[in-house]
Order: sequence, then C-alpha cells, then structure tokens
Amino acid sequence: MKVLLSVKTTYSALSAHWSRSFLTILGIIIGISALMLISSLGKGAQNLILSQIQTLGSKTIAVVPGREPKGPTDHAVVESFYGNSLKERELASLQKKSNVPKVSDVMPLVFGIETASRDKETFRPMVIGASHLISKIFNLVPQTGTFFTDDDVAGRSSAAIIGIKVKEELFGESDALGEKIKINDRNYRIVGVLPKKGQVLFFNFDEAVIVPYTTAQTYIFGIKYFHRIIVQTETEDDVPFAVRDIEATLRSLHGITDPEDDDFFVGTQAEISETFTTVTDILTVFLAAVSAISLVVGGIGIMNIMLVSVTERTSEVGLRKALGATEKNILFQFLLESFTLTTAGGIAGIIMGTVFSFASATIITSLTDLDWKFAFPMTAALVGIIISGAIGLLFGIYPAWKASRKNPIEALGYE
Repeated sequence: MKVLLSVKTTYSALSAHWSRSFLTILGIIIGISALMLISSLGKGAQNLILSQIQTLGSKTIAVVPGREPKGPTDHAVVESFYGNSLKERELASLQKKSNVPKVSDVMPLVFGIETASRDKETFRPMVIGASHLISKIFNLVPQTGTFFTDDDVAGRSSAAIIGIKVKEELFGESDALGEKIKINDRNYRIVGVLPKKGQVLFFNFDEAVIVPYTTAQTYIFGIKYFHRIIVQTETEDDVPFAVRDIEATLRSLHGITDPEDDDFFVGTQAEISETFTTVTDILTVFLAAVSAISLVVGGIGIMNIMLVSVTERTSEVGLRKALGATEKNILFQFLLESFTLTTAGGIAGIIMGTVFSFASATIITSLTDLDWKFAFPMTAALVGIIISGAIGLLFGIYPAWKASRKNPIEALGYE
C-alpha cells in the first residue's frame, strides 16, 4: 500500500512540473541516444565488413608483405601496403605444387588509385593488376565481353576489364566494349565490363579497372613486387595445412629461422574477420565511453533538480512525517522519483537513438553503394536502461537522504 502511494506521489510530483522534468533528463536522453547510435553504426560497420570478408570464401588465404600487425595502431598496418618482400620468386615458389600441396590457385595482386580518361572525360578508379584467376577467386563474371587470358599476362597486353561505374563515367550509355581508355599516357582496350558488384573487402569493383598484373607492374605502377598474393585451397579443411606450408616455403626462401623475423604474414578469412571484429569492438566501446560523459552531466542535473525539489517540498516532508511517515519512507519516495526520471530518460533515449540509427542506415545506403543494414544494438539498449537507472539512484541518494533527515517540526514551519 505504501509503495502504491509512493508511486502515485511520484507521478503527481513529476507531472506537476513536466517541462522541468523533461529538461532535467535531457542530458540522459542525449547520452543514451548517442550510445545507441554509436553502437548501432559500429555493429552495422562490423556486419558489413564481415559480410565482405566472407564473400572471399573460407578457402581463401592472403599473403601480405611486411610483419604482422600487433594491433590497430601498429605501423605494420601501413607498411603492409608498401612492403616489397613478395616478388616473382615468391610467386613461383608458391605455384610449385611440391611446396604447397594443399593449394589449388595462386594469384598475385597489385593495386592503386590512378586517373583513367577517355576524350574529355576522366575518372579515378582503383586499378587492379591480377591474373585471370581473379574472376574465379572474386566470382567476377563480365556482363559483356570476357576476361583476359594467360597469354595477355605473359605478353603484358593492354586488355582491361572495367566496373560498371567506370563505364558510366567514361562512356555514359554508349557501348564500351572494344573502346579504349588512357591510363598514364597508355591506351587500354576494354575487353569486358563487369555488372554491379559493389565492395568486396578492400575493392569496390564497380569503380575498378582490372588489367594483367605484368602490365600494371610495368606500365602503371613501375614496381617489381606484389602488394598481395592470394591463395585458395580445394577445401576449408586444407587451410591450416596450406598456411603452414606457405610460411615454411617463404621462410626457407628468405633464410628466416625465427618467426618473429618474418617479413610477411599469412591471413585467413577467420583471422581477418577476428581482427576486424576486435578493431570495431574497441572503437565502438571507446566512442560509447566518450558519449557517456553526457550521462554524468545528466546525473549532476538530476542531483541539482532533486535538491531544489527537496527544498520546495520541505513542508510536504514535514507533514508526511507528522502523519507517521518514517525516514525510510521519505528516502524511498525521493529515490523513486529520481530513479523514475532517469529511467524514463533512458527509455526515451533508446527510442530516439533507434530512430536516429535507422535513419542513418537508410541515408548511408542511399548515398553510397554499400549494403549497409540497420542493426539494433540490444546490448547497448540493456546497458542504457541499467546505466540510466543506476544514475538515478547514485545521484538521487544524497537529495533523498537530505529529505529524510529533515526535522518534522522545523519542516512544517518552513515558508
């Protein structure tokens, strides 16, 4: 009965000053909304990246130059794009079945952003140098035309396959097949046009130009090494054995006896997924912690307004004590009001954050080619409710204690 009375009193007290109550919990609403938005975007980004990684297939292995990064801030992440430890002899060694019996396909990759032009039209695509195996490994089937062949690779031919975005930017509605584009003052003949493919890991194939890797090395990038060597096995079960053989082959070739001295690293789909998950989780937690600062500010606001409320209702406290209310009853009453305020703010923040998150996912999808899906962060919602309620109790305890300690005689005489 006393609890029901406290609930009714809480409703009356808060609804009597609804505008003040709203302004009081605004910091809580903003903080929880930010927590929800950041968590949702982080989860959405993580899901997008993992889905792109999974398109490579669980049988795909990436051999990367440079040492293995130990974390997201390790300079090795940057060095891996400029290392030159993977060259023709490394490629030849990995193509020998006796060295890596579990490997079925080996493909070198070089890539970089370059300017492509046709007449007065220009575009800056990602130029990818690869062998014909790129069509198999990345599941690329030209919409029109075909892929270049091993003979094109051996002869450093000027054959090129372009993404649909490149075609639209340089050729518009006209047919691009058989036409030419210019990259670094050299003409390339279009032998194939890809359908809309979108982003696959680091490559947006809609905005890509694919040429033989020998051509890219010689005429576009001017390098004699590879940025990556992509390897595939026949089955998923073969992956651990292939990784072991790749590492042993390259260490033998480079005269490395201590794995700590490796000038390359081998990444599987599972390892790449785990790395990205860890990085996105760390960033999400960090950004969410920053957004929690507004919750502390909101908590201080709660304490301030509850102290004002205690002062304004001194006579009420005195009357309730005179009628038999105990200190525990008064303490519970004001704690309930504080808890109700912040919990209501938390619920409002979750609703607002969900709306903002859904709107953000919709905007990202409409403005980009990314298949960004809305992700409701259930954990963040539960944490938000718990934190908002805890803030109400933490910052409401002092005002509630102060109210419960008032002398009823002095309180009744308060003007």
